[in-house]
This record gives sequence, structure tokens and C-alpha cells, in this order.
Amino acid sequence: MNRTLAPLFVSALALVPAVALADVEYHDVPVLDVEPIMTAVEVVEPQERCWFEKAHASPRIRRGEPSATTPLLGALIGGAVGNAVGHNKRNKQIGAIVGAVIGGSIGHDISRHDRAGAGSVRRSRTVQREVCEVVDRISVEQRITGYMVTYRYAGETYRARMTRRPGESIRVRVRVTPVAVS
Repeated sequence: MNRTLAPLFVSALALVPAVALADVEYHDVPVLDVEPIMTAVEVVEPQERCWFEKAHASPRIRRGEPSATTPLLGALIGGAVGNAVGHNKRNKQIGAIVGAVIGGSIGHDISRHDRAGAGSVRRSRTVQREVCEVVDRISVEQRITGYMVTYRYAGETYRARMTRRPGESIRVRVRVTPVAVS
């Protein structure tokens, strides 16, 4: 305790009559009846709700880097055909080069066409997709929030609200104070 407040506290304690502090007794008394006190409580319980919806699905169009396989394969085939068409060594070399360039270009066009889909006509199909959402389910429940206890002390019946259910007896505090005489 703070040293400056200690003398003040002792002085205030001296003003309290000693009778008020000394005449407190405790007694164990019998419990006559216990009634639960019920209160309506709102309970919120989140629940997931799911259903199926129809949706249109388009084929996926691959994005990203094109593959070099198709143009290379076209260049090889074009080079082989150009080489086979030429009659002498010089014509075979020129035919192979021209055939490789044309075959590579055709392969590139085929690769681009495959990535873009089947031309300007896009095919879609209907699929079932599951859609879910979380909703709060609200209900009202009766819950025990206390107890109304009836007990007997000195031949009299009393009632008190308690937070916990008592046993067969409870402890009561009895304080005796004098009545001022006029």
C-alpha cells in the first residue's frame, strides 16, 4: 500500500464501528427448493449449403509459348520433298532449302491453328457445377442462466438467486446490527 495513503486508511477504519465488523456469523441452512431460471438464447450456427447449376464450358485455349515441334517437322518433310524433286546436285540443294522453308512455314501455320481452336466457331458444352455458400442458421434455445433457491433460516423462509445449483444446504452470512434508539 502507498505510504501516504496508509495513515488515511487507518483513520477511516477507526471510524467504522467495531460492532459492524465483529458481529458477522456464518450458518449452514437447509435448501427447501431449487428452480432453474431459463433464458431464451439465440444460437448462430454456420452451415454450408451447396447446389448444382448448369454452366457453359468452352474448350481451353492454351496460352504461352508455341511448340517448335510442328514447324521443325514441316521443315524436315519439306526439305526431303525438295531434295527428291531436284534433278542435279545444285537443284537438289536449292529444292531442299526451299522445301524446308515452305514446310517450316506450313508447320508453323498448323501449330498456330491448333492453338487457336477450330477456327472462328467455338464449341461449348453444358456442364453441372457445384456452387456452395455459407449461411447462418439461427435457432433459439432455452438455457439455464441461474437458480432460484428457497431456504430456511431461524424459522423463516427466504429466496435468493444463485449462479450455481446448490446442494442440500447453503452457507448464509448473518450480520447483527443495532437499531438506533430514538
